[in-house]
Amino acid sequence: MSTPEYPSNMPLGADQHRLRALGRNHRLDLAFQGTTFVFAMLVLVTLFAIIASLAVAGYSTFATFGFDFFTLNRWSANQEIFGALPAIYGTLVSSAIAILIAAPISIGIAVFLTEKCPSKLRQPLATTVELLAGVPSIIYGMWGVQVLAPFLQRYFPSVLPAGTGLFTAGLILAIMIIPFITSVTRDVLMTVPKATRESAYGVGATTWEVTRSILLPSVKGGVVGAIILGLGRALGETMAVTFVIGNNLFFAPTLFGQGTSIAALIANQFPEADGAQRSALLALGLVLFLITLLVLTAARLMLRKMDRAHG
Repeated sequence: MSTPEYPSNMPLGADQHRLRALGRNHRLDLAFQGTTFVFAMLVLVTLFAIIASLAVAGYSTFATFGFDFFTLNRWSANQEIFGALPAIYGTLVSSAIAILIAAPISIGIAVFLTEKCPSKLRQPLATTVELLAGVPSIIYGMWGVQVLAPFLQRYFPSVLPAGTGLFTAGLILAIMIIPFITSVTRDVLMTVPKATRESAYGVGATTWEVTRSILLPSVKGGVVGAIILGLGRALGETMAVTFVIGNNLFFAPTLFGQGTSIAALIANQFPEADGAQRSALLALGLVLFLITLLVLTAARLMLRKMDRAHG
């Protein structure tokens, strides 16, 4: 019978039963640590596996087109001309429009819910906002086609003659990410001590002054994180954008014209693609993955810099 291994901090004078129990607990703790380590490593393995598979599958496209893959102004599968510029431009512009619209509205809703909302309405409104975050994106897409695009076409015909386009896609994305940004911003605002805001109100500060000078500076790291979370979803959103962006595969430097996004282009063409077209779409997927990774990494670095600035 082998002698069980005991941890170095084994208490002196313990009986054999106690020693065996401590040894068993030590082995269970080591097994638990190993299991959590494996789970953590699975995240990194999955990340690198996705990058490697997309890079291998899209290699022939990068070898054929080189840097022109990023600068060609059209995507024509019939002629085997694959330029990513229209899709990259559409992805970045529609996401930027969404963030510019969603960020101030979301912060405003979160401030209202935490500062000025009547207590009877606070929880129902907060629950409604959280429920909106769970609505499937295809529902937003169908609503965009049936309601939003005809509305914009009717009342803004000179700007949006077809009702669809990059701006409409950005508007839909903004509506989709507002619940995410609002929920996180509301949670971080509630972490500000009640005594802090009451002290400010006690010396005569208005809600705007408390929000601008006390609340937002205290939690701006969390607010920026919420906005980045929304941006991450906007960059990768597929179905809702596919419905309303117009799916124009030619590059046009416009905010209101029709275009496409990386996710929409992949969703439209991948099921029937093969050969060079499939490789190009997978290369496009790698580009989207790297853009999202770059944005999230930049956000993390910015948050770290802000934390250091505030000690």
